[in-house]
Amino acid sequence: MSGHSKWATIKHKKMATDAKRGKMFTKLIREITMAAKMGGPNPESNPRLRLAIDRAKSFNMPNENIARAIKRGSGAEGEVTLSQVTYEGYGPGGVAIIVEVLTDNKNRAAAEVRSIFSRHNGNLGGAGSVAWMFERKGLITMKKEVVSEDDLMSIIIDAGADDLSAEGDRFQITVSTENFERVKKALEEKGLPLESAAVSLVPKNTVRVEGKEAEQLLRLMDELEESDDVQEVFANFDIPDEVLATIEK
Repeated sequence: MSGHSKWATIKHKKMATDAKRGKMFTKLIREITMAAKMGGPNPESNPRLRLAIDRAKSFNMPNENIARAIKRGSGAEGEVTLSQVTYEGYGPGGVAIIVEVLTDNKNRAAAEVRSIFSRHNGNLGGAGSVAWMFERKGLITMKKEVVSEDDLMSIIIDAGADDLSAEGDRFQITVSTENFERVKKALEEKGLPLESAAVSLVPKNTVRVEGKEAEQLLRLMDELEESDDVQEVFANFDIPDEVLATIEK
């Protein structure tokens, strides 16, 4: 499994708790607000906003929360002070990590991200230091129980997907950003329930990590995700399933 897909699986399990779900709501509201600020309040003409709304609905966010975030982002409730910042660095085992931040205080966010890296045997790099190791792709996941692999393959290939892989009890579909909406729509028209659908940073190659470094890396990733200013964390690690199972125990 790639670094992102494995981390996405781990995060999905963590989202079962109310505390994690509440934190996700905060991050989703920030993304909707920024999307509306950058591209306008109409999701029909703003792909980033449309995707943010779809993701929020997948977490059962109430419509009034979504509407309020769009209103705020469009300037109806005063100026939005959020800024987008991306940090790049390395974690234990030489794993490349990209951290996407939405914050109202860039100095605070930078200090916190740097501190988290330092505490877990990582270090920040300069702009572009690891970005070349990733490419922006659409990632769609769904439970294996809802569709056979052959049927799913025929749907997504016709719609323009790049790849289909099996990750535990889930299918993961990789698709170019240009074809993402088309593939997502094709699946929805077949009535297939999607577990997640997002444009993400996918590693071109992965770094195998085991033992103490794997434990340190997962603690680093988890603490970054816990930061209020951090929206997304991407990495190119590959931790073997048996090692991951031992750590989770």
